[in-house]
This record gives sequence, C-alpha cells and structure tokens, in this order.
Amino acid sequence: MKKVADILRHKGSHITSVSPETTVLEALRIMADQNIGSVLVLENEQYKGIVTERDYSRKVILKGKSSTDTKVAEIMTNDLPHVTPSDTIEFCMQLLSDKNIRYLPVFDNGALCGIVSINDVVKETILTQQETITHLKDYLHSGI
Repeated sequence: MKKVADILRHKGSHITSVSPETTVLEALRIMADQNIGSVLVLENEQYKGIVTERDYSRKVILKGKSSTDTKVAEIMTNDLPHVTPSDTIEFCMQLLSDKNIRYLPVFDNGALCGIVSINDVVKETILTQQETITHLKDYLHSGI
C-alpha cells in the first residue's frame, strides 16, 4: 500500500514558505513564479498555517480587501489536518474529500517535512494503477 513517503520521494520535500507578515500580493507572486497554488506560513521555522489561491479569492477578493495591505496571517488557514509520511494515500484521499480541502501538511515526529496536494494524491494513485496493469500484462505474457 502506497504511503505519503512515496509521494514525497517522487515530488521532493521542498517547502515554499512565507512569514505571517508577508503581504498577500507577495505570496501570490511567489505562487505564480513557482506555478504552485499554496505557500506554507512559517514563523521562526515553525508551521503556522497555509495560504492558498482559495484563501485569496474567498478572504481577500470577495471581502473587498487589498492584496497589498493584507498580511497572510489575516487570511491563512491554520486548522488543516496533518498527515505523516507513514499515512496511506487512501487515508489522504479520504481526508481531502471529507474536509473538502486541497492540501495536507506532512509532519514527521512533530517537524514539518512537506506538503501533499490533491493533485499529488491523484498522480500517485494513477501511477500505482499503471504499475499494477504493467505487472498483470507481464504476468499474462509470461505464461504464453
């Protein structure tokens, strides 16, 4: 059974982060430059939350706030469930679906070690299915 560690092995453990005092506009620039949909919020290397494109649209644009004046601390989400490298892909999919969220911070022994997105989980699921199909084809062809 595939685990969160498998996702992190494929995508790497790079964490893009900002401080709570970063403006929303600067966080959006970082996301655009790196073609990502979220940045983690860290203060003194401690996880404080996450800012996503969804946070921006719902908590800045729809509320008429300014991206240049609003700090990420004002709009970040800080109550996401956490997962560990040993959690299964199926567990992540269930969490993401049940909570209607797109990102899960990954902690190993209390230390932030990565982030998993719904996209990562879907890619890993597809990869697993492709591997299964390849193994079955190889098995069928070896008996001929």
